Amino acid sequence: MAPLGGSRAESRAAPPHLRVVRRRGQGASATFETKARAEAWARQMEADIDAGRFQAGRVEADRTTLAEALERYLREVVPRKKGVKQSAGIVRAWLKTPLAKRPLTAIRSADLAAWRDERLKEVGPQTVLHHLNLLSHVYNTAADEWGLESLQNPVARMKKPAMPKGRDRRLVDDEEGRLLAACDASESVWLGPMVRLALATAMRQGELVGLTWADVDLQGRKILLRETKNGEARTVPLSTAALAVLQSWAGNNAGRLFPVQTGRAVSHAFAKACGKAGVDGLTFHDLRHEATSRLFEGTDLRDIEIASITGHKSMEILKRYAHMRAAHLVDRLG
Repeated sequence: MAPLGGSRAESRAAPPHLRVVRRRGQGASATFETKARAEAWARQMEADIDAGRFQAGRVEADRTTLAEALERYLREVVPRKKGVKQSAGIVRAWLKTPLAKRPLTAIRSADLAAWRDERLKEVGPQTVLHHLNLLSHVYNTAADEWGLESLQNPVARMKKPAMPKGRDRRLVDDEEGRLLAACDASESVWLGPMVRLALATAMRQGELVGLTWADVDLQGRKILLRETKNGEARTVPLSTAALAVLQSWAGNNAGRLFPVQTGRAVSHAFAKACGKAGVDGLTFHDLRHEATSRLFEGTDLRDIEIASITGHKSMEILKRYAHMRAAHLVDRLG
């Protein structure tokens, strides 16, 4: 591409895909993997300068690679996030991609769409969505807090992976009895009480693992969840069944409610119990679906009241249970 009236100078001694643009006293430079990308960037820069769109922070954004932004995000932002380990793992995964070598401004929505399609061949849509959400936050943080005001977020303009419909696995026939018997016979003595409490409260696996006795108020019949998936504390009222589980389990452990450190250990013990009980295709998370379903089927609580118990932040998610409420009302009408 020929220079425009000498207003752009390209460094001939520089690497083959370095482009330096100078117009009207303003300029920027960036290095690209291919000559085509470098020339496309140069044309866009010239157009932006001519149209007065060359904004504050553009030069720095052009010079900052995704890897550099990710490293800063890992140092400054990730330690403040709730899921530190998960976020750090996602950052490191992005650092291993070829995209990490590019300037922030050189990553297009089309590039991320291609990455999305490749990743979906190996992992589920939820994992891909988690990675895209973190990358989007990196871009937004860079624009809002790191002085790169002109930086555009390529994640915002791309199509996100479609999420599969929620699982609808319920306990049927005598599965619950067989499952609880297998849990009670487990070497993990905490498994039976944990499963019963999950069925009585709809608490998530991670919430149950993190509970301490200090969070439990037997007299007030409630549990305070300080650490939840959505980052907001919530109080879970205890039904008669839930209270009975806790009263029978009280005294078995001094600090943590259940002496288990990780969700992986819970999943392993639960899968083993399901195998012995002959209960196929059931995950621990399905217990939350079962418990939520029972709240719709067996109580007169309003949807918003159920959401406050289960911790569902989006009422949209609870719409999948609407048919249960309708069936319950039909039964009451007779």
